[in-house]
Amino acid sequence: MAWWGKVMGGAFGFLMAGPLGALMGAALGNYFDNGLEGIEQNGGLGLGATERVQSAFFAAAFSVMGYIAKADGRVSKDEIAMAERVMDQMQLQSQQRKVAINLFNEGKKDNFPIHEVLKQFKRECYRRQNLVQMFLEIITATALADGKLDSKEQGILENIAADLGFSQQQFQALLTRLTGQAHFNEQGSISDRLQAAYELLGVAETVSDADLKKAYRRQMNQHHPDKLVAKGLPEEMIEIATQKTQDIKNAYELIKEQR
Repeated sequence: MAWWGKVMGGAFGFLMAGPLGALMGAALGNYFDNGLEGIEQNGGLGLGATERVQSAFFAAAFSVMGYIAKADGRVSKDEIAMAERVMDQMQLQSQQRKVAINLFNEGKKDNFPIHEVLKQFKRECYRRQNLVQMFLEIITATALADGKLDSKEQGILENIAADLGFSQQQFQALLTRLTGQAHFNEQGSISDRLQAAYELLGVAETVSDADLKKAYRRQMNQHHPDKLVAKGLPEEMIEIATQKTQDIKNAYELIKEQR
């Protein structure tokens, strides 16, 4: 929580005066009375510094969740529940939870500057591709929370992915893995869970044992909680990454067992 301590201590330079800084300032409200004036003289952390990236991730994640939830014209109870589930997994303190809710509401506004937010977020992440992918997975999971993805939502997600440097093919593969993860955790038959396990790992059922193992190791490496936190994932989100790696491991074990 070192990054949050800096936020509350007024070291606001980690976000500079861009759209993410404006979002965080609006979300903090009366928790932060100094505004964005003189942030460069406030000991702000430089581009790419871990605590700065963690702050940018937090601000971008919850505001873009709100933007995605509003994409189809209305925010469903499932989408709100998904955002609350993320907050629960993060075990946010009361102040952090209020800020996360405020960020979510900022993202729902009609004039939300989505492209500018994503541009700054990508720049702050500074080549941390696995971290950017984790961000995209979290907001895509929000759109999938109600069990369906309409064409408008998918189009917006594809645009977000493109802004973050993902091709349409890469995004489709990510979407397949996330859908597989959701189905894998449902109560269903072994055959259904087995199919979902292959989707979660991003491989076909005809994959060789050797390539299956490679896919498993690649997914585990990309979602390793400690590595992601070291790259800038907020410490509070470590449970999300941990659950992801547990699902990947369970899927791999189920496939091996059935083979």
